[in-house]
Amino acid sequence: MIYSQLSRLLADPNRPEALLSSDPVRLVQELMDRAVRTKVSDLHFEPHEQGITVRFRQDGLLKVVQQIPLRLRAEVLSRIKVMASLDIAERRRPQDGRIRFQHMGNAVDIRVSSLPTEHGEKIVLRVLDQSSVDLDLKKLGLGERLGLLEGVIRQPYGMVLITGPTGAGKSTTLYSALQQIRSPQVNITTVEDPIEYRIEGVVQTAVKPEIDLTFAKALRSILRQDPNVIMVGEIRDLETAQIAVRAALTGHLVLSTLHTNDAPSAITRLVDMGIEPFLVSSAVFMIVAQRLVRRNCPECAQPDPRAQALLKLLGEPPQEGDWRKGVGCPACAH
Repeated sequence: MIYSQLSRLLADPNRPEALLSSDPVRLVQELMDRAVRTKVSDLHFEPHEQGITVRFRQDGLLKVVQQIPLRLRAEVLSRIKVMASLDIAERRRPQDGRIRFQHMGNAVDIRVSSLPTEHGEKIVLRVLDQSSVDLDLKKLGLGERLGLLEGVIRQPYGMVLITGPTGAGKSTTLYSALQQIRSPQVNITTVEDPIEYRIEGVVQTAVKPEIDLTFAKALRSILRQDPNVIMVGEIRDLETAQIAVRAALTGHLVLSTLHTNDAPSAITRLVDMGIEPFLVSSAVFMIVAQRLVRRNCPECAQPDPRAQALLKLLGEPPQEGDWRKGVGCPACAH
């Protein structure tokens, strides 16, 4: 009986911190396991005078999940840096690394970024768990626009740009598109920073700034590899944009992302980078601007009596339907 109660507590994403280990090695491992289990996208380790505040980003929102005491602060941060193969003696400069570990038989990649602060290094972990992501274009919630996107990504040439703020799901949309069009008859090559999800049958290359392998240089080499489809993780500079546009105009389908707030701004951004407007109009076939919307929890969603009043407030006519709202439960971490 006691064992079953303890098991339920350990499985609870909101379990009390007293149950977490005081050993830095086990503590870090427990927090990482918990993050993967509850489908967290980012872990923030934020040092302060009293210790470390740990926050998880889940469904787009940050929430505090753990307070680590001052006596464990240095050891916890060092443990993460060791796992990410970072220099533990270097505390003055930002560092980037990567952790790869097994969780429930699945390989999980974690991108690690450290930033010096007044009370030590803040470390952010981005969780890339391919087993928790369904790379199916039809399940992304694109609605009536799905058919339009599916038609464009099957064109033999041209450029498709996915825009939106950080964390809007741009990479997931690109990977889902590649998953849909990959076949033995098509040579698909990517250049990414870093490779987030591995897709069988797709040649994937990661940029390495430390050896001067940039997006532009990798893209030039890819064009000599007889590609049909090229995916560029992000267009950041004029050189990369010029090569990508040239590729789109010479018989290649180019998929990429831009950090803009809406679709029209992507055109302005390319022109501001230095691409001639007539080249933009010839090369770009489609621009998608996307956001993530939180969905109701199926376990606790209840009829929402305020729906019609909210529609009226928005200037919309009354609409029939099963209007529901999640009220919070253990299944969705409240």
